[in-house]
Amino acid sequence: MTEVPSPITGSVWKILAEAGASIGEGETIVILESMKMEIRVKSPHNGRVVEIRVKEGDSILEDDVIAIIE
Repeated sequence: MTEVPSPITGSVWKILAEAGASIGEGETIVILESMKMEIRVKSPHNGRVVEIRVKEGDSILEDDVIAIIE
């Protein structure tokens, strides 16, 4: 299991992956917004999304766990 952390402090703008879905390395899991910039958080490897730990609109801190990939 791999925890996918937030690279920045900001807010969750859009969730593109769902729990249970297959995901490829480099595919976007969520898009974060910080200081009017969009930051894509990508899967570090091929696998399955076990859990998405955020909701659209959530405020998050750098290194908060966004998703779990197996």
